[in-house]
Amino acid sequence: MSIPPSAAANLTLPRWAYVPGVETEADHDTLAMAKALVPARFNGFVPARHPALRYGLGLNDCGFFWESHEILEAVWAAAPQGGRERILLRACIQIANANLKLRMGKPHAAARLFGEALAELNELGVRKATGRGDGFADGFPTAALAARLRSRLAQPSLLKSDWIGIGTIHKT
Repeated sequence: MSIPPSAAANLTLPRWAYVPGVETEADHDTLAMAKALVPARFNGFVPARHPALRYGLGLNDCGFFWESHEILEAVWAAAPQGGRERILLRACIQIANANLKLRMGKPHAAARLFGEALAELNELGVRKATGRGDGFADGFPTAALAARLRSRLAQPSLLKSDWIGIGTIHKT
């Protein structure tokens, strides 16, 4: 699949971060541009450099948690069934959801979602890599993200500032 470079360059941040119960509506027009880049189905794997994937991860890291969830869910829906990327995407979606729950002042819900994300990463750890090297799950620093999740879950309570970045995780 070929994505025109100009399409990726046109992705901008939403005008506001949607928080259920606070904002009346999300910036759907901005998100629609990224969703339009997602194919009906990825062939074999989700490319690590796909612009909608990178945008979804970046949204989370910029504090647009609900928006990140929306974009990553669109990528997940197009990911191959049973693929490693689908597992990693589920973990990322749970993290974005947990981050949103922290913003909403719901630390117990956030802890539960962080735990679900960690379970997904543990599942990913027992799946064999395809060897292609181009897929999202092939080069992602899963162990570093799992360590960050375990660290948060070990805290006696979570604060709004305990949200986790996804795209900023580096291999350790």
